[in-house]
Amino acid sequence: MNIKIYIAIISICLLPLTKVVAQVSLQNTTCEMLENPLGIDVQKPRFAWHIISKERNVMQTAYQILVSSTAEKLNANEGDLWDSQKVNTGESIHVRYNGAPLKSRLKAFWKVKVWTSAGQSNWSTTNYFSMGLLYYKDWPKGWIGFDRAFAWDNIKTDSRLSARYFRKEFQNTKQVKSATASIIGLGLYELFINGKKVGDDVLSPSPTDYTKNVKYNTYDVTSYIKNGKNAVGAILGNGRFFAMRQNEKPYKIKTFGFPKMLMNINIVYTDGSTANIDTDNSWKGTADGPIRTNNEYDGEEYDATKEAAGWNTVGFDDSMWLKAEFVQEPSGVIEAQMNENMRVMNTLKPVSISKLSGGRYILDMGQNMVGWLQIKIKGIKGKQIKMRFAESLQDNGELFTANLRNAKCTDLYTLKGGETETWEPTFTYRGFRFVELSGYSYQPSVNDFVGKMVYDNMKTVGTFETSNGLTNQIFKNAWWGIAGSYKGIPVDCPQRNERMPWLGDRGAVAYGENFLFDNGRFYAKWLQDIRNSQKEDGAIPDVAPAFWRYYSDNMTWPGAMLLVTEMLYKQTGDVSSVRDNYPAMKKWLSYMQDRYMKDYILTKDSYGDWCMPPITIEFGRGKSADKKYPSELISTAYYYHFTNLMIQFGRAIGNEEDVKTYEVLGEKIKNAFNEKYYNQQGYYATNALTDNIIPLYFGMVPKDKVETVFKNITHTVEVTNKGHLSNGLVGIQWLMRCLNDYGRPDLAYTVATQKTYPSWGYMVENGATTIWELWNGNTADPKMNSQNHVMMLGDLLIWYYENLAGIKSENAAFKQITMKPEIIEGLSTVNASYNSIYGMIKSNYSKAGNAFAWNLSVPPNTTAMVYIPAKSKTEVSEKIKSIKDLKFIKMENNRAIYEIGSGDYQFVVNGK
Repeated sequence: MNIKIYIAIISICLLPLTKVVAQVSLQNTTCEMLENPLGIDVQKPRFAWHIISKERNVMQTAYQILVSSTAEKLNANEGDLWDSQKVNTGESIHVRYNGAPLKSRLKAFWKVKVWTSAGQSNWSTTNYFSMGLLYYKDWPKGWIGFDRAFAWDNIKTDSRLSARYFRKEFQNTKQVKSATASIIGLGLYELFINGKKVGDDVLSPSPTDYTKNVKYNTYDVTSYIKNGKNAVGAILGNGRFFAMRQNEKPYKIKTFGFPKMLMNINIVYTDGSTANIDTDNSWKGTADGPIRTNNEYDGEEYDATKEAAGWNTVGFDDSMWLKAEFVQEPSGVIEAQMNENMRVMNTLKPVSISKLSGGRYILDMGQNMVGWLQIKIKGIKGKQIKMRFAESLQDNGELFTANLRNAKCTDLYTLKGGETETWEPTFTYRGFRFVELSGYSYQPSVNDFVGKMVYDNMKTVGTFETSNGLTNQIFKNAWWGIAGSYKGIPVDCPQRNERMPWLGDRGAVAYGENFLFDNGRFYAKWLQDIRNSQKEDGAIPDVAPAFWRYYSDNMTWPGAMLLVTEMLYKQTGDVSSVRDNYPAMKKWLSYMQDRYMKDYILTKDSYGDWCMPPITIEFGRGKSADKKYPSELISTAYYYHFTNLMIQFGRAIGNEEDVKTYEVLGEKIKNAFNEKYYNQQGYYATNALTDNIIPLYFGMVPKDKVETVFKNITHTVEVTNKGHLSNGLVGIQWLMRCLNDYGRPDLAYTVATQKTYPSWGYMVENGATTIWELWNGNTADPKMNSQNHVMMLGDLLIWYYENLAGIKSENAAFKQITMKPEIIEGLSTVNASYNSIYGMIKSNYSKAGNAFAWNLSVPPNTTAMVYIPAKSKTEVSEKIKSIKDLKFIKMENNRAIYEIGSGDYQFVVNGK
């Protein structure tokens, strides 16, 4: 046969195969839900990937993963660490490594390919991960620091402590193959090599209870090392280690000591030899640098006249510096940080600057934000510029600072003189919209300032927009508030002298947050903080890490541990979150039962429905919201709900014995609860909205009483409250879903779009650009009215996505999706997306008269049950393909229900 003809025949035969391969590709390949992580300490890490295809009904049938010790071996398809071979399964998330043991400092390269119903993919792009320092022997022998205050510090009254600067020079005479820095800088650090800052992280590492565990970060510093002499430098800030308040209420505030550091730089040369640059007493240090004080509550003072040019470069004269001292190490276990550090994630330009008396100016950022201000300034040496921060202004145009309590929220910059100077703080942040500027000899311009928004380096994964402008603004306010609260821990507020990780603030709120942010690692880390805070007897605090010693024993605050675990399992399919936290949750429930359960009523509560709205806006004027109304009804209902969660968790990890125990206990609690609290007129206790919603939503109401109880709920909202809510922190976590799931999404929408008090819209109408702590935040006692607090979001965001947009996981991790948008009078369009752990889900619908159009996307390797509003299936058509190609299930409640596979769909309903 002619060779050309032979080649042509072969080419034709290969065309279908080429087409099949091209139909499927892989993206978002992750290890431990991170992209190319460095320095992990999980010895059997988990892999995941998104399948990308324009085809419909794409399901994975098999995968193969190769893990290699070098990129060259991986390119040659040599999986010397692990070759999974072809595994016939649809599993594409949390796939566990099962290869050779992974040793300290090992860098591994990996890729994956899959087989699907639409054909086989090519290999993914090359990915990598590296192992951290897995054993104590891998670390240097000594921590360095200065375990004392200096003459310019004032730690007895003001918690003022200057930053510590350390440096060391070392010689490099060989060609570097790789270099890795592993650092623990407590409380906060910035690392430099040859004058260049290492990485883009700020305010690192994530805070912990340092008596329990300390986190280290790993950086690839190969490109920073040069031939010949090198210099490494580090600045240590106070963070949470040298606590923001040292001598204030010592019975409450936990302190840890002075800043300190442990670091190893491991250099691998091309000849195979290695060298280590470790922290030891050959380093030099000073506390007499330009950062005179740094305090998360009070701010940072920087004296540019104290700058030592070139301190972190080769050749600097450090003869006047002190010898670094070996110091006592923290008692916590050293662990790799498996959640993202903070970074500058956004920048804002001020919208205006106005003049006050006394040579002062007010800068308006236009948005209540969290982070800091970068300034450009020119002036004489020694001139001081003061910046005071606040969330809002008084009527006279002055800063409103009463709600900051004793947090000073002030930065002070001393000029070195000469050319224009640019400065921003290093070890502090604050929540602010307005800045009072003083010390200027000229009128500054808005162009002299940049607002830098700081939060954990996690992706925004959700979008949401409707035809209702107020709803869109509330969503925007929620995004700004949530993002700003991510500080390695979920803080309650970013502005006053608190900023604590209160458990009660995050229950259902954390669930809603996951539709906006890729926060799986963040909340997994926080659950570890909660576990570490548990006492030997089982008690869990209200704040974790327990920077404040609050162990008040109640169900609603510590119970967030179960709610966040449920969120991680439901939204990300992470069974390890259940397995890791199950013993602690079980121990805590036993602790509460043994001490406080009497005749199956949980008799202990601390807060009640925290921060319920005063009956009118004027009734609450000037009054403190810091009042507790303990409720045994709430604590008992929550205990019942947690028995149901433990049943779910027990089944997830195969603990059927506990499942039976909690089933029996839950039934007894439910019976006792109804006997004590149910009123034959169809309501619970005093007929308060929260008292009815909680048992109904938790499934405690007898079936023959459900309709009556729900009528009382709707009567309270519609008639008594005139379409408004009346819930505090506890009840607001279940309100929207309860109204929706029992048949009144229209009433939920009414509540969600109110502009008068109390409502989210009332906040917007009164100038809020984030979410307030209190429904009456503009009139309450200023000592407790944070203007940036997420706790009152409740389940609003969940309702936005699961009910308005119709994006809901039917089981763990959106493997099966329920898409059932609520069609509400007055809302003509909803356009939402959520990048789930399997891939992008979209729901975009519009309604005009009887016509309905719905564009939606379902990611590969998942299926969806879609509920299309129609009186009959004959009204439904699908633009891309024939509706006959789709699997019709049934008609139900004016919905045509179809089961669909992955792909893009355009449904159209032409009703009559």
